[in-house]
Amino acid sequence: GSQTTTNCTVKHQDITVPPEWESVALYHSKPELKDQLRRVSTRSHILNSEREHTMNSHSEQVNSILSLFVLNDEKLQKIVSLMLENMEKGLRKQKHTTSTLKMLPTFVHSTLDGTERGDFLALDLRGTKFRVLQVKLTDDDSYKIQSESFEIPEDIMTGTGIQLFDYFAKHLSSFLDKQQLKDKKLPLGFTFPFPCKQIDLDKSVLLTWTKGFKCSGVEGEDVVQMLRDAIHRQLDCDVNVIAVVNDTVGTMMSCGYKDRACEIGLVVGTGTNACYMEEMGNIEQIEGDEGRMCVIMEWGAFGDDGCLRDIQTEFDLELDRHSRNPGRQTFEKKISGMYMGEIVRLIVVKLASLHLLFNGVTSPALLKSGTFETNYISEIEDEKDGLTKAKEILLSFNLNPSEQDCVIVQKICNNVSTRSANLCAAGLAAVVTRIQRNRHLKHLQTTVGVDGTVYRKHPKFSGRLQATLKQLTSNCDVQFMLSEDGTGKGTAMVTAVARRLFAQRQQINETMAPFCLSRKQLVQVQQRLRLEMLQGLEKETHSTATVKMLPTYVRGTPDGTERGHFLALDLGGTNFRVLLVNVNSREEGGVKMVNQIYSIPESLMQGSGTKLFDHIVDCIIDFVKKQGKMGCRLPLGFTFSFPCRQTGLDKGILITWTKGFNATECEGKDVVMLLREAIKRKQGVELDVVAIVNDTVGTMMSCAYNDSNCEIGLIVGTGSNACYMEEMSNIKNVEGDIGQMCINMEWGAFGDNGCLDVFVTQYDQIVDKASINPGKQRYEKMMSGMYLGEIVRNILIDLTKQGIVFRGQISERLNTKGIFETKFLSEIESDSLVLLQVRAILQKLGLDVTCDDTLIVKEVCTIVSRRAAQLCGAGIAAVVEKIRENRRLNHLAITVGVDGTLYKLHPHFSKIVHETVAELAPCCDVTFHQSEDGSGKGAALITAVACRLRETGQH
Repeated sequence: GSQTTTNCTVKHQDITVPPEWESVALYHSKPELKDQLRRVSTRSHILNSEREHTMNSHSEQVNSILSLFVLNDEKLQKIVSLMLENMEKGLRKQKHTTSTLKMLPTFVHSTLDGTERGDFLALDLRGTKFRVLQVKLTDDDSYKIQSESFEIPEDIMTGTGIQLFDYFAKHLSSFLDKQQLKDKKLPLGFTFPFPCKQIDLDKSVLLTWTKGFKCSGVEGEDVVQMLRDAIHRQLDCDVNVIAVVNDTVGTMMSCGYKDRACEIGLVVGTGTNACYMEEMGNIEQIEGDEGRMCVIMEWGAFGDDGCLRDIQTEFDLELDRHSRNPGRQTFEKKISGMYMGEIVRLIVVKLASLHLLFNGVTSPALLKSGTFETNYISEIEDEKDGLTKAKEILLSFNLNPSEQDCVIVQKICNNVSTRSANLCAAGLAAVVTRIQRNRHLKHLQTTVGVDGTVYRKHPKFSGRLQATLKQLTSNCDVQFMLSEDGTGKGTAMVTAVARRLFAQRQQINETMAPFCLSRKQLVQVQQRLRLEMLQGLEKETHSTATVKMLPTYVRGTPDGTERGHFLALDLGGTNFRVLLVNVNSREEGGVKMVNQIYSIPESLMQGSGTKLFDHIVDCIIDFVKKQGKMGCRLPLGFTFSFPCRQTGLDKGILITWTKGFNATECEGKDVVMLLREAIKRKQGVELDVVAIVNDTVGTMMSCAYNDSNCEIGLIVGTGSNACYMEEMSNIKNVEGDIGQMCINMEWGAFGDNGCLDVFVTQYDQIVDKASINPGKQRYEKMMSGMYLGEIVRNILIDLTKQGIVFRGQISERLNTKGIFETKFLSEIESDSLVLLQVRAILQKLGLDVTCDDTLIVKEVCTIVSRRAAQLCGAGIAAVVEKIRENRRLNHLAITVGVDGTLYKLHPHFSKIVHETVAELAPCCDVTFHQSEDGSGKGAALITAVACRLRETGQH
């Protein structure tokens, strides 16, 4: 072969290959040399094996140490669960102190909705510097920022609080001069990055100074008020400080300007923190349960209770021991830029001490705490130049790294930063999961606003975080948006939202003020109804009275002795019912009913009255045959739900058809007589029409069977009416003054003479004018189910015109009369529905709503329905007080029988009615009893009572 001289150093023996071995032939010609070289080769092989074994051993040791930083799915899911558990504790009033997550309310109730406009100021305090910014939000959804930075001298940082805040105000004044803004009234937001207890959006008490500040007279004081006082001393212009903001919240709000779905803020820089929009009902430290509020988690302290002990490494423990705050900020020390570099340094020192790096050689620079900066990690993990950077950085520590050393250090950085990203992802997964659970969503779409040097500058951090988060929250679509100047722009955005909400609140309060009735106003309603009731009872004024107080000729309520079988006919629309009611003693089962529904063809509704009533009787006969009662003379009660003038218990003159009926030769005639004549035309039918019944009276009678104190009937459904037992001596239109008679008040017309005009709003007037009977049924139109939805719809149109809801855009659906049915008020006001479900109801109506819109719609519904319930309660209070005074009682115990969908189905209506009656009629103990089938069972009971009275000779 080749002519080479090779020095082979083998353990225990040095062999030199002489130059005369110039050929293979020479090698083969000398067997002793051949044998000697074979021994050299064997020893070299042994050496290489030992080297390989040593390298493998070193690699295993390195991997074993770095494996401590690897978090598998099981560990990450456990961290998510622990985070969720601590979040829940932090939100609870009783458990708040036991949670490592403080979940601090920020009083930021809303993110941006895109309608914010104008100039806003921000004062952004950042360590030894602060900035003043002007942020201008324009109509084209763009913004402009002007800013100026100022140094804070050390003597100001350690002087008095007055000196510090005067310093801020002085430079704020200078900035306003330069920008020519002193003649404008501008709102200002204040970023104050020190530990504070926030009491309101514009009220924050400093707990302790940090970051080198030691100004006297500030700790324990409201820093916003101190700034206001300084502005008042230093400025001759109008600047209103309306918000103090945390930098994490500023990050979220800054991103929220471009992405309305942004409702999570994350900072991963020197420190780390997160915030998100929590449901108000879950924040027990704050009063109120409507809407949302941004909560600052202060998640750096997560794990301070030892719950993360399982993932703590010896390096985490050593770092913590030598930190300024041992045992605190456990989560932050594993994630943030302040600590990542130090963790890498501690690992490198450990590996060097084990002769796994730098041949066991270290340097004073490497052994010094805090020398390995976190930005080195970003440089070392660079895909292209990472190993080159690693060598440069290690050389700067006076180390002599091999290529393999650089690879190991890069691996260390990779593991430490990956753990940081994964822990961050686990924390975010807990936040996203909580939001998803709060809103009962199968799939959540949301955006995280992010800031911080680690997230921004590390080449792989964001990708790792997002990948792990996706893995942990597979049912969520989470987008990330980098913040643009979160502390400055974000603070201005919070201020913009605060001003919008403040202005909106004033407009909403002004709009809804006429619906908020005071006790004095409710007493006036009660007194005016009493006067109208007297007008209706008097013979001389009855014809002009708006509350007609119609005699029903029902002279008594059930006394428990009624027995027998009775028929009831319930006619009030295109379908009608025939019922057979068996009345027994309560011990024998009380009232039992069977019924059948029959339809009325349109041809009969529009045809002759004779054919209509013949059809009704045919249906009655069919029903009686099916019940096996043919040949029996059965008493019948006739519920006839059309306008009538009743002249006797069994006499009712039809005034006019409604509800699509227009049968001829009926109006102006006694409908009981028309029914009797139809019965006569049928041979072999024995029916005794005893009473024509109003459904309100039926409601009272139905309840009176179970409660002998029931002497009032109330219906609050599509329409509204009331009846009660009046003394005969007070009913001047009917002869006789002994005993009592039920009066059908027809109170829906209360106010038709203008006596309620002072309580009528512009929205009531709009609804009235658009109705089929303008100027009539004014009381009913303010409180019944047929009209409440329309009142709400018209209020929402007005609020939209003011730019408060629906982004100022009036949709075709909103302009559609009748779209907002009253049943939606009941659904929207339900305590069991979260805002997202309410929002879904509104979206089904074709309304494009934000969370803020949903809150406002719910508030409008609540106020409108509350007024309705209060007006109803004032009416009942007038009735019970009249009964008490009629009987000259100091105290009256009485029951109201109630029916109607609004009363029964609305979640709060009945309670407000009860409260109002209790307040306005304190000398009456009023019980409310819900009716069971007032138009059917009630009609039969009226018939039964009439038969009892007839048999005993009473009229």
